[in-house]
Amino acid sequence: MLIVIPGNTIRITGGDGMDHAEGTTPTEAEAEGAAQDAPGSGQGTRRRRWVRRIAIGLPLLLVLPLLSVLTALRINYAGDPADGTYTRNRDALWLGHAWVDGRKKDADVDALARRLKDTGIRDLYVHSGPLEHDGTLPESVYPKARWFIDAVHDKLPGIRVQAFLGDVLAGEDSEGMRLADPDTRSAVVRSARQVLDTGYEGVHIDLEPMPSGDRDYLTLLDALRRETRSRDARLSVAAHQIDPLPNLHTVFGLFTEHPKWWSQEFFGQVARRVDQIAVMSYDTAQPLEGTYGGYVAQQTSLALEVTPTSTDLLMGLPFYYESNFDHWGHAETVPAAVRGVRLGLSRTDADRANFGVALYIDFAATEADWRAYKEDWVR
Repeated sequence: MLIVIPGNTIRITGGDGMDHAEGTTPTEAEAEGAAQDAPGSGQGTRRRRWVRRIAIGLPLLLVLPLLSVLTALRINYAGDPADGTYTRNRDALWLGHAWVDGRKKDADVDALARRLKDTGIRDLYVHSGPLEHDGTLPESVYPKARWFIDAVHDKLPGIRVQAFLGDVLAGEDSEGMRLADPDTRSAVVRSARQVLDTGYEGVHIDLEPMPSGDRDYLTLLDALRRETRSRDARLSVAAHQIDPLPNLHTVFGLFTEHPKWWSQEFFGQVARRVDQIAVMSYDTAQPLEGTYGGYVAQQTSLALEVTPTSTDLLMGLPFYYESNFDHWGHAETVPAAVRGVRLGLSRTDADRANFGVALYIDFAATEADWRAYKEDWVR
């Protein structure tokens, strides 16, 4: 969280609104005021003291709450995860578009099969969009989907391939998908039907930024669930993080139309409508591994509390490196995320069967990311 205090420029003017520049003659009142503020005068000394106190106190008022939050998160990262809090073989991997647009070949699938051998990955979310703003999906954007699905079934039996479909939602002053339009929602359902006809075994939806409490989104999920259930397919979603403080999404919404968090209640409403819900538990702006891991532990607990045991809950792992205000690469590491996931699982529902992690994303992952996932989570 970045807090900026803009400076103020104060310009002293006389009663006529004109500047009193050097060489002008002050009035008696101005002369009296200057005398009171002169060095050695009691009133001038008191004013300087108050200025110094405000200069010291105001930053403390802003910094202390932030330090308290960071301290609480670091404490949340302490302790030992419970025994057995490892993969349940329900993990997932987000894949880039290259797997279905013709860039990947048989040798790439062979390498992927070697990579995923003896891991807990059960689902592949392969980017097969994006959706158009009206909800439609041109078949031309995933020309090699059938080839990839067949290749995975041949080389990786038991692993499902889901179509990862998303779009940017429209804001007040920005273009994008408008879920309030029933025709758009109907088109999204037809697009889901279209990819299932291609052979995908599920549909993975990622629409951002999604406001907490959006009823049109819930209506869309109900319609998609009817479609996927009629075909014995999976419906999964990428989910925003949950309010780390009560109603934080409401406060944040006062300053931006790009919401970052959902209420815990809304998260539960979404989780009850899908087969899998994958929390995007990265891009948290946490500055340290310890605070990031503590944040992931908290997110894991909050999500477990409202996700039905029949729904797969997956916590996202950052399989990429960036360094900016939203994502500090030295802090948001796979080891910190996995430890946070295990701590949250241990404290809330250590025996939850329908639970896993989701790795984002294949083309940015390093050998260190894969090693940490296998050593710390798969075992």
